[in-house]
Amino acid sequence: MGHGHGHATASAHHRKRLMIVLPLTLSVLVVQVVGAIMSGSLALLADAGHMATDGAGIALALFAIWIAGKPASARRTFGYQRAEILAAAVNAVLLLGLSGYILVEAVRRFADPEPVGGTIMMVTAAVGLVANGLGLWLLRDGKDESLNLKGAYLEVLGDLLGSVAVLTGAIVIQLTGWVAADALISIVIALLILPRTWKLLREAVDILLEATPRGVDLAEVRKHLLEAPGVTDVHDLHAWTITSGVPVMSAHVVVEEEALTRCGPLLDRLHECLAGHFDVEHSTLQLEPAGHVDHEGARHH
Repeated sequence: MGHGHGHATASAHHRKRLMIVLPLTLSVLVVQVVGAIMSGSLALLADAGHMATDGAGIALALFAIWIAGKPASARRTFGYQRAEILAAAVNAVLLLGLSGYILVEAVRRFADPEPVGGTIMMVTAAVGLVANGLGLWLLRDGKDESLNLKGAYLEVLGDLLGSVAVLTGAIVIQLTGWVAADALISIVIALLILPRTWKLLREAVDILLEATPRGVDLAEVRKHLLEAPGVTDVHDLHAWTITSGVPVMSAHVVVEEEALTRCGPLLDRLHECLAGHFDVEHSTLQLEPAGHVDHEGARHH
């Protein structure tokens, strides 16, 4: 009870900080889009895309904290936890499209440069720099207490670096008149967005396809289960992820006849093994005698 209360308090503390940083990020995003339209700067639009990536990441972090508190029901036995993954997948697809557009447009502008308002670009980038600096300051302590908050901290740090890049490009344009600097910085920022967005999409698709969680070796899991006294075989072993950080596992465990008479302690031992060695807190295990597998229908090994 005490541990759960402490975790809830920490989550609430993190939520308050994230709820300040999210509107700050979204405000800068709006300013950058307006600045990009007024100045004609593709780099500002690219940085706005970068901000959108990170704003979505912060929103998902908040969503994860909120959804974790939603109770399950008879209709949705795992609650709404998958909603986070669906949102992440949609976000990733949209950002991949935006990155592709920025790259194509940047190449076109190299061939046919367009005028860029360096002053508006500089002021907008400076606003982003200040806002991101404030966001970093708000998250500076929590980053060492929560992986959720650490991810948000790194996202805001990436935004700050993007603002520095745009500001540098604006200064170059103001001093030299070389408007191609805008296209060059656009490409750099778009290339920064792509790997992270692709990773997000890949992880979301893996979860939706119920792939084995990264870092979980089913051969190693099987080996650990077989080491338990009385266990003779393991089949129908599956591991998947409900949402980020919530892996689950199921298996049919064949045991000796004598071990079936003390199935309670054996189940406790197997569950503790999965939770301790593989960080799988939710597992469903079916204990069965030798030969029972012959009576089962279609199955997956």
